[in-house]
Amino acid sequence: MTITTEHSSPYTHGDLPRLMGLMTGDEKHGPAATSTLDVLWVLYDRVLRVGPERMGDPERDRFLLSKGHGPMAYYAVLAAKGFVPVEWLPGFGSYDSPLGHHPDRMLVPGAEIGSGSLGHGLPIGVGTALGLRAQGLAEPRVWVLVGDAELDEGSNHEAIAFAGPAGLDRLHTVVVDNSSATHARPGGIAARFEAAGWSTITADGRDHDALYAAFTAPHPGRPHVVVARVEPKSA
Repeated sequence: MTITTEHSSPYTHGDLPRLMGLMTGDEKHGPAATSTLDVLWVLYDRVLRVGPERMGDPERDRFLLSKGHGPMAYYAVLAAKGFVPVEWLPGFGSYDSPLGHHPDRMLVPGAEIGSGSLGHGLPIGVGTALGLRAQGLAEPRVWVLVGDAELDEGSNHEAIAFAGPAGLDRLHTVVVDNSSATHARPGGIAARFEAAGWSTITADGRDHDALYAAFTAPHPGRPHVVVARVEPKSA
């Protein structure tokens, strides 16, 4: 399967550290941001059918950043892809900046949800997939990025348990696993989703080709999750 995004950009993955470096100040949640960097880039560069020119298009894919506490990588990718001006980045987190410590969908072009509180994104993703189905929109895909620690929240397990039997095959979840979760799961993260009827793949969260293959793997009739393993979060 070949999927291409619809917006070209003069920036590359190699520019992202410089773009992130423009964002300074307290409360950066650096590890939370850098753990998502490669996943975000592969999604926006090679998978998601989105672009600044079609933010209101009902046929666009929806990307929901549930792991919204530490959005520097997200903002850097949005800037690289033309959703927000690069000139906004140095103001990150300041009083009058639209780029807050948690993304606000009313202020950040391209952001589908306001996020940061753990456990909200996946339930919203389930609702979004159901809403698209009810409207007869069969092409848009819903992607939700969560952190492994978010799976300590019961709201996510309700969403996981519902989505599998509901056959929400337009719903995709990426769990960035940096060993932050408090509660271990027998069999690992993927086993929880498998038990609820999801298609699952575990991949190296820094290997772009492996991520792309995992993101585009067929999963007819089932929601799909990719567990992207990255280095453990440092204390």
